[in-house]
Amino acid sequence: MIHSSHTGKSKTATPRGLRKVVAAATAGTAIEFYDFFLYGSAAATVFNTVFFPENSALVGALLALATYAVGFVARPLGGVLFGHFGDRLGRKRMLVVSLLMMGGSTVLIAAVPSYATIGVAAPLLLVLLRLTQGLALGGEWGGAVLLIAEHGDHRRRGFWTSWAQAGGPLGNLISTAVLWVMAALMSEEAFTAWGWRIPFALSALLIAVGFFLRRSIEESPLYHQAAEHHGPRRQEAQVHSPVALVLRHHRKPVLIAFFAGIGEKTTYYTFAIFGLTYLVETVGVPKAQVLNALTIGSVFWFLTIIVAGRLSDIIGRRITTLTGVALAAAWVPVGFTWASGGGSVAITALMTVGLIADGIIAGGTAAFFAELFPTHVRFSGASLGYQLATVVGGSVAPLLGVALLAATGSIAPVMVFVLAMLALAAAAMFAAGETKDLDLADIPTDAAAVPKTPSSGLAASQPTPTPTPEPPAQ
Repeated sequence: MIHSSHTGKSKTATPRGLRKVVAAATAGTAIEFYDFFLYGSAAATVFNTVFFPENSALVGALLALATYAVGFVARPLGGVLFGHFGDRLGRKRMLVVSLLMMGGSTVLIAAVPSYATIGVAAPLLLVLLRLTQGLALGGEWGGAVLLIAEHGDHRRRGFWTSWAQAGGPLGNLISTAVLWVMAALMSEEAFTAWGWRIPFALSALLIAVGFFLRRSIEESPLYHQAAEHHGPRRQEAQVHSPVALVLRHHRKPVLIAFFAGIGEKTTYYTFAIFGLTYLVETVGVPKAQVLNALTIGSVFWFLTIIVAGRLSDIIGRRITTLTGVALAAAWVPVGFTWASGGGSVAITALMTVGLIADGIIAGGTAAFFAELFPTHVRFSGASLGYQLATVVGGSVAPLLGVALLAATGSIAPVMVFVLAMLALAAAAMFAAGETKDLDLADIPTDAAAVPKTPSSGLAASQPTPTPTPEPPAQ
């Protein structure tokens, strides 16, 4: 049971209650990202053979990654859908629903017959289940991070929310490790024929654990506080359409969240997904070797996010994030050029340093998105901006990378694209200013930007919004 205390104007959870929420949110996020990243790894290494066998290796990989990208297209829709109900009905309930949706679709992927068995119906079923995964994950991130943010105060908000962010690499670490073990224990032919299905089926056990954890936590104190402040009828009128309110009053924060998220997403998916395809299909590195390097890199990725999250509480979200952006920008040309020779040290370094750079960005922005929006639209606003970024950074980056590689035979255009996305992320952080000292209860409900803090550039440039009269209770 969570008992509220007050820090400033926000209700916060007791330390024990907060740790329980962090554990449940992180475990659930890790499980959902296990499912989502498992698909990405399989798409980059197996699905081209199982579901697109009539094409060349590179074209088959491109088609497999296209089905992978479908999940990212669905993520903004999932963010809007889950955000709408999360702002109206609460964060906890939507997190349970997203977990069950993700788990069910992942288990079903394990049962999809190959192209050789049912023809074109096989990739069509794959796309349908991938869409369901995307919808579920679109609601997962916003709910998990925001639930933690709304339980704690600003002094360690970056640290605690970074655990939910770290659920991503933890899930990726588990999925990559499982695939690597399966590939190492069986022949290439057996793994391609049926072995890849086992990790997908294992999701059923993980989902059961996640469901138990999430059912045991309490709803966000800030969400209850908003409901108590406005009253049930006022609250219903105010959040009847949270997305409409976001688009009407919070367009600038959505754009900031979008551009800030692009850099992080592009960094991760370029190294971990495009890099996996590039090294296996073009450089000719054995699949197990690349998966091993990615597993090592994911350990550092996980740890870096936690450290960067705590650092963002000390030196600020902006400086922490920009440090990661600078490292990623420097490493993209250096790392890929070095790894093109196929050496094991270079490949491990490519994945590890690339994921460390991404971890700094992810940890620096863990609490940042929650600090852009008021409580009654926070789920919708943060999810919309963040998930739109995944479409560009998560699906376009690896898909465009493979397409450019196939068309030009060079990795240089891929580097240019990544650097452009990182530049957009840097611009967004400079525009937003610093948000680490904000009380989430103080964010104006109709502001066009985050409230002014001593170093908040964007907020300082905005006029004070005219208060909007409250609509009468319905």
